[in-house]
Amino acid sequence: MRWLNHFLLALFTAFLGIVLSPVLAKPPVVYSVIQNLTEQGEWEKQASKENREQTNAESPIFHFRLLQLPQTPPSPTLYSLLPLKSGRSQTESVVEQGKILYDMGQFTKAVKVLQQAAAAFRASRDGLREAMTLSNLCLAYQQLGLWAEAEKAIAQSLKLLQSRENTGTSGEHSQIIAQALDVQGQLQLTQGQTQAALTTWQKAADIYQQIGDRARLTRNRINSAQALQALGLYLQANKILNDVQQTLTSLPDSLLVATGLRSLGNVRRVIGDLTVSRLVLGKSLAVAKRVQSPKAIAEAQLSLGNTALAQQDTEAALQYYQQAATVSVSSITRIQAHLNLLSLLLEKKEDKDALALSSQIQSEISNLPASRTSVYIRIKFAQTLAQLKKKTTSDTFSSLDIAQQLSNAIKQAENLQDQRAESYAIGTLGELYEKTGQFSDAQHLTEKALFMAQSINASDIAYQWQWQLGRILKKKGDIKGAIASYNVAYKTLQTLRSDLVATNPDVQFSFRENVEPVYRELVELLLRSAEGSASFRDASLPEAEVLNVATATLGDAALTLSPQQNINQDNLKQARDVIESLQLAELDNFFRSACLNPTQELDPVVDKKDQRAAVIYPIILPDRLDVILKLPNQDLRHYKTVIAQNNVENIIAELRKNLLDVTATFRVQQQSQQIYDWLIRPASAELAKSGIKTLVFVLDGELQNIPMAVLYDKQQKKYLVEKYAIALTPGLQLLDPKPLRQIQLNALTAGVSVQRPVEGREFPELQNVPQELKEIKSEVSKSEELLNQQFTETNLQNKLQTVPFSVVHLATHGEFSSDAEKTFILTWDKLIKVKEFDNLLRVSDKNRSNGIELLVLSACQTAEGDKRAALGLAGIAIRAGVRSTLATLWSIDDRSTIDVMSEFYRQLNARVNKAEALQRAQLAVFAKEKAPYFWAPYVLVGNWL
Repeated sequence: MRWLNHFLLALFTAFLGIVLSPVLAKPPVVYSVIQNLTEQGEWEKQASKENREQTNAESPIFHFRLLQLPQTPPSPTLYSLLPLKSGRSQTESVVEQGKILYDMGQFTKAVKVLQQAAAAFRASRDGLREAMTLSNLCLAYQQLGLWAEAEKAIAQSLKLLQSRENTGTSGEHSQIIAQALDVQGQLQLTQGQTQAALTTWQKAADIYQQIGDRARLTRNRINSAQALQALGLYLQANKILNDVQQTLTSLPDSLLVATGLRSLGNVRRVIGDLTVSRLVLGKSLAVAKRVQSPKAIAEAQLSLGNTALAQQDTEAALQYYQQAATVSVSSITRIQAHLNLLSLLLEKKEDKDALALSSQIQSEISNLPASRTSVYIRIKFAQTLAQLKKKTTSDTFSSLDIAQQLSNAIKQAENLQDQRAESYAIGTLGELYEKTGQFSDAQHLTEKALFMAQSINASDIAYQWQWQLGRILKKKGDIKGAIASYNVAYKTLQTLRSDLVATNPDVQFSFRENVEPVYRELVELLLRSAEGSASFRDASLPEAEVLNVATATLGDAALTLSPQQNINQDNLKQARDVIESLQLAELDNFFRSACLNPTQELDPVVDKKDQRAAVIYPIILPDRLDVILKLPNQDLRHYKTVIAQNNVENIIAELRKNLLDVTATFRVQQQSQQIYDWLIRPASAELAKSGIKTLVFVLDGELQNIPMAVLYDKQQKKYLVEKYAIALTPGLQLLDPKPLRQIQLNALTAGVSVQRPVEGREFPELQNVPQELKEIKSEVSKSEELLNQQFTETNLQNKLQTVPFSVVHLATHGEFSSDAEKTFILTWDKLIKVKEFDNLLRVSDKNRSNGIELLVLSACQTAEGDKRAALGLAGIAIRAGVRSTLATLWSIDDRSTIDVMSEFYRQLNARVNKAEALQRAQLAVFAKEKAPYFWAPYVLVGNWL
């Protein structure tokens, strides 16, 4: 956990211990590309030349990928010196000057001034004030990524404070020690020492508590809560945040309370509690209005706009941004509000208003004083102008105007000696050159930006330039270099896994744009490379010579079977690993914490434990659907279908819609047979030859929203469930799998059968639930039941704490969503959110080696219109800590649910594995009811043994 306090402390994500990329072995020459910006003719001439030279160049009409740029949160405040009894000294005035420079974002100048002040205090033997100045110096060093210097400064500060010569009065000495400990905790966190940071902050909190410093105690507790959240300790973090909120709301109105509530609301947004975030920020705004602080009002409105945007409440976000811009007395806050407003106007295609606002912003930016914040604002404005240029026909802003904004940002960053900001600006200019087809200059600038990011160990920036360099090299035809660069970007992202979730306030809203493409583009390169270098060429060789393929026409898609003897196994294995990492990253992003650590790889399971199982990995790419097949004790197989991603997703969406229509069986067969032909038919001979009985799917993207059981073989006129037992796993790894047949069934069943209004929602009656639970009890003699009023969170926890149940069966409403806050199950009086499952179901693990083997959710559904809703199912399956989860993709209050569930348990009692038990239960219903609506929604996630 390296920069958990990114948002509150604005350390702008710099890191330690990152090895220099092999792609960039030495500092590049300082190129003079920027100087070309002064002449429009030279720009166009150079672009035209390189577009002619590069056969695979993109159109000069460009569109920026929005970089993972901070939204310029305030830097951590430097601590003020305790006043001297004799009045302010000259050295104290120097410290105040350093504080002003720091607040302005001029960190290099602030460091120099603070160094002078520390030396002066040392000379005058004023140890207390030297210690405070060194703590502040540590914060300034952190802003510049000077970690060794930061460590030395805080170590000196604490050493001085421990000296008997520097005791001061008891109160002031304690306060200074607590402040130094706060700073040390921040530094420890940036270095990945999360537990150490929490311990240090607790020491500081104890001191603040003793001396009654409620303001700093509040900030300290917010820091600790965010650290706990990133560790996956959601309930502990939530308790602290609730305590902080209660404390703040109990205080009389003040600017401090308004600021504290705003910080708390922003943290709630970071960790995904959007409803609470908006509520708390609303309270911050109310307090700010009552204390009549225009600055606090505008900042609260800006934060409210950001939360509303995260909730996809565009109209409210627009209003908040407009209000913040109108009220703000700070030019920085006003421009930030205007930039956010401009992005929304472009999204809403209100081009006329967007053009007018962009001209206003351009005028406002020109008057900003030099600071890191103003550099970031210029970069964001340049990115937004690029979007504006792409989406409108107006020639108000040219490519040169955009480049000039970046040029000014680079010059400001150079003058500030701010390498982090300079790296952002130069790399963004490199992207501009990439989009205009000037690949040589784009490469030079990107390499320079990358070297600067690596020199300050800023991995969060470095991965973006490694990715950008990979794209450029690919466009230049250097596939080997492109793969190398993508690999480094991927590995960098792996080191940042915990940092890309619960810490950065922007990342969770741009995961699809800034993180996921790195994984998918690398997979595409690896798979094409696995087929042979010819797959990168357009048509230089006949297709038969290139791949020696068999091709079949499937509608508008061409299915291609690669020659297995020529497949690069290393590339296939890496492609599979990268897709697994992407799925884990998606779940990390879903939970806002990186706490998912599966323990058992799938390959040994199918090679040793179940040699009649095969694992299928579909991978959806922009122009093709690839499939990797793992058979027991054999090399990986690979096949693909050439088809556009939107065509794949449209067929899946239509199938999903028709599955909910009892009368649409024929259409379901038509659509599902296409997916069968993509995923199964090319491997059917190999599956039969290997005697496969169980198919385990690691599904990608929207394929997760449909049950594989319904895939239809039009030649044999059979659904997949008629031929194979089926299971899903959200990644290539499992919790340690054990056959359920080796464990005595002992079930806790619970459900809600009557109509219930809970938390503002009305949940309809599930009239078949009592009979479902009754029939389960007849199949599982050792079982206990919680029905309706008995089914509360407290009762469920009490049961799980006292009895070692192997199965928990919940027959109640539930919903899976791509938003963790909207993924829940219904109890009698509460919606239990997915983040609470960890605490809810793992309680039985505390004193026992065997946890819950199977969780059954028999009346759940995926959120309507949510293309990634199955993330919620995978999230529940993992968060619950159980080895297997059986759930429904849509809810059926029908006799068929009772039949599936009772037969499932009957088969488990007969010592059949879970996947086969589900298969037989579905086929039992299929024998009586052919419509997939009744038998298809059930999916087994996790361990199928």
